[in-house]
Amino acid sequence: MKRGRKTNEANSSSSEDTTEKESKRHKVVEKKTTVVQSPDWANLLQDIILQVFQYLPLLDRAHASQVCRSWNQVFHMPDLWRCFEFELNQPATSNLRTTHPELIKQIIKRHSNHLQYVSFKVVDSSKESAEAACDILSQLVNCSLKTLGLISTARPSFMDLPKSHFISALTVVFVNSKSLSSLKIDDTPVDDPSLKVLVANNSDTLKLLKMSSCPHVSPAGILCVADQCHGLRELALNYHLLSDELLLALSSEKHVRLEHLRIDVVSENPGQTQFHTIQKSSWDAFIKHSPKVNLVMYFFLYEEEFDLFFRYEIPVTHLYFGRSVSKDVLGRVGMTCPRLVELVVCANGLRPLDEELICIAERCKYLSAVGLGECEVSCSAFVEFVKMCGGRLSQLSIMEEVLIPDQKYSLEQIHWEVSKHLGRVWFPDMMPTW
Repeated sequence: MKRGRKTNEANSSSSEDTTEKESKRHKVVEKKTTVVQSPDWANLLQDIILQVFQYLPLLDRAHASQVCRSWNQVFHMPDLWRCFEFELNQPATSNLRTTHPELIKQIIKRHSNHLQYVSFKVVDSSKESAEAACDILSQLVNCSLKTLGLISTARPSFMDLPKSHFISALTVVFVNSKSLSSLKIDDTPVDDPSLKVLVANNSDTLKLLKMSSCPHVSPAGILCVADQCHGLRELALNYHLLSDELLLALSSEKHVRLEHLRIDVVSENPGQTQFHTIQKSSWDAFIKHSPKVNLVMYFFLYEEEFDLFFRYEIPVTHLYFGRSVSKDVLGRVGMTCPRLVELVVCANGLRPLDEELICIAERCKYLSAVGLGECEVSCSAFVEFVKMCGGRLSQLSIMEEVLIPDQKYSLEQIHWEVSKHLGRVWFPDMMPTW
């Protein structure tokens, strides 16, 4: 009995010791777990911090860089400075956002050689802001840009500068960037000699060139680009730069297939702008070489200036009329634009476009987007137009005020009938009451 009692006591004591040891071990584990769950933010891996910084606006990123030395180091890593947009205005006369001068100095000093995707946005129309953009450009001597965009949200800005000052700054980028692939220089005094510098240094890499409203460039200047930059895939220019020679150069065997060609047909002074004719054979060669090209044409003409246009078939796919256009011209559109995908008409006048819309629906088998502004159409003709186009009309916009009720359809009935043919719910647009 005594031996059994001693054995039980020994077992009980051993059990208590084991329980006490397990309790201590759990406390140690809990203590260690607590330590693991309290990270040291200053020692996070730099690549994780970098990923966080990439989602932050510049100002928030700058504030975060003041947390600790490690975060400040990440703030200056090259990956964060490959893409940058300089926003420029005059704070004394504008409340719009602008890039702080001290930040600009820091970028030029520490990150100019990291910049690859850069744009300059002049958000006011001041000459001083455009000069500031040129001053920054002229200091990018160590850069190797891949994309450059000069954007004026309020014109003319860059056009106010002395031509030599602008060209000198732009040439710095053209000479030092040997892999420039995208260039947007609308509304600037760029000229033929500067384009030759661009071609001499970036002919193998240039893929996109957008240069509408550049009055100092001649057809010969843009032809030089097409002749040498065989990788060019997207081009935007004014109609006065378009020529048969340019279309044929873009259609040569050594040139890649163009994907996007935008042409702005603009007249500032009615009756004083002389428009030339492009031969149908040139368009045919162009579309044969690039059968899937998007040909976008913006027309800002007065009615009497359309005589030379839409007289024969052209391969336009996206057509925009920014001013009033006559019934006759729209009728010719239906007869000469079989590849049309999108049509936007700002205004037409007071004569209904019933026959013209029906002709467009019959002839333009790829039409999928239509916008009609101040263009009167009878409800019956509009329903027939939608019925002929069917469900391929992914975008359809017309103001309710320009639809003319007739014996067949009222304004209350038309949205049901149009919705039925579109295969989705549709309503005409309403004029704002304010």
